[in-house]
Amino acid sequence: MDPKLGRMTLKEWVAIESDSVQPVPRFRQELFRMMAMAADMLQRLGARVALVDMGPQQLPDGQTLPIPPVILAELGSDPTKGTVCFYGHLDVQPADRGDGWLTDPYVLTEVDGKLYGRGATDNKGPVLAWINAVSAFRALKQDLPVNIKFIIEGMEEAGSVALEELVEKEKDRFFSGVDYIVISDNLWISQRKPAITYGTRGNSYFMVEVKCRDQDFHSGTFGGILHEPMADLVALLGSLVDSSGHILVPGIYDEVVPLTEEEINTYKAIHLDLEEYRNSSRVEKFLFDTKEEILMHLWRYPSLSIHGIEGAFDEPGAKTVIPGRVIGKFSVRLVPHMNVSVVEKQVTRHLEDVFSKRNSSNKMVVSMALGLHPWIANINDTQYLAAKRAIRTVFGTEPDMIRDGSTIPIAKMFQEIVHKSVVLIPLGAVDDGEHSQNEKINRWNYIEGTKLFAAFFLEMAQLH
Repeated sequence: MDPKLGRMTLKEWVAIESDSVQPVPRFRQELFRMMAMAADMLQRLGARVALVDMGPQQLPDGQTLPIPPVILAELGSDPTKGTVCFYGHLDVQPADRGDGWLTDPYVLTEVDGKLYGRGATDNKGPVLAWINAVSAFRALKQDLPVNIKFIIEGMEEAGSVALEELVEKEKDRFFSGVDYIVISDNLWISQRKPAITYGTRGNSYFMVEVKCRDQDFHSGTFGGILHEPMADLVALLGSLVDSSGHILVPGIYDEVVPLTEEEINTYKAIHLDLEEYRNSSRVEKFLFDTKEEILMHLWRYPSLSIHGIEGAFDEPGAKTVIPGRVIGKFSVRLVPHMNVSVVEKQVTRHLEDVFSKRNSSNKMVVSMALGLHPWIANINDTQYLAAKRAIRTVFGTEPDMIRDGSTIPIAKMFQEIVHKSVVLIPLGAVDDGEHSQNEKINRWNYIEGTKLFAAFFLEMAQLH
């Protein structure tokens, strides 16, 4: 494949403002255009393509918007070959030049070998790299070493609306012949060394509401004679985690998988320059001093983060208000073998105990808004061995075997519904800035990533 052609297509794809987060008709039209363009490209490669109608999305304000179709595509059906299914998404996070972008986010711009644009690394670049790898075999008039399937959606950034139902419906049809599932929707842990991801943390997102009344109070008129909701809430939030990052909820570490010597060695083998990591993060000091401790607390131990307070006064200036009702928001990142419903009970019980000791006349309600389980794979599965061999071939190095501290629900969903091995093969460097201003993919990562996928097909054929 001519690298310039691949870059031209990426330029066309980045130019489409396929924002799924903002529920606006114009962006939905762009999403439909994006999915149609990708489907057309796959058809021209010779794939059998179905654009699956996903119906309408009901929004909280009562309006409905159409959900963009999901692409289900197939290339090859040779029963003697393995079948690899690639998942990707073509929707993006919102982006606006005025938010601090140095270039127009919807014009792919190359600066010093970096291709800047919204979706360049998350996830239009990796999807195109996979398609480019397929088209390389076509251009050379060579048979594909494996059968390839694609499932490509346009609502990942908005929570993959209605996708789970489709996967459930198709598990005995589209997915019936699939042997392995590949996702490329995360990043390396370094700037130059490739990685394979075999696990992600889950997430339980909580709201704790403390209410005296719906109206706010004047602190001059009521200060000193009330149980103030904000004081109660600050005490509740302050009871969740200590200054060393240790979660104070009783029992929450009980189901965390014990640490083994073998696992410690995997962290030792990972390339991570702590000084570079700290500088690029613009953080003066982390909670831990060693690479191994940092990685373990990002990947294999749970964490609790406090995100914000709804209903509090947060504008500039001085306003002497006592909020009548406040909602604290926090989340727990879960690791194997923590269970969402058990964590919900533990957190709720802990907050109820702390609140009861305050003897407050206010009302407290705890709710879990989101519960996503952690995901972990067996790194001895065939496709992990194939991915390692492909990385050695293309990059001349062993990959970092990493986990991701964030949550990629789609990996767990595929594993639980389709019951197939899932691997994450990231292409982007650690500094690609997915979701933030000046998102980019390095030209080198994009081209070498395309080669990596082609090598992966060949390795899968040999191992299968």
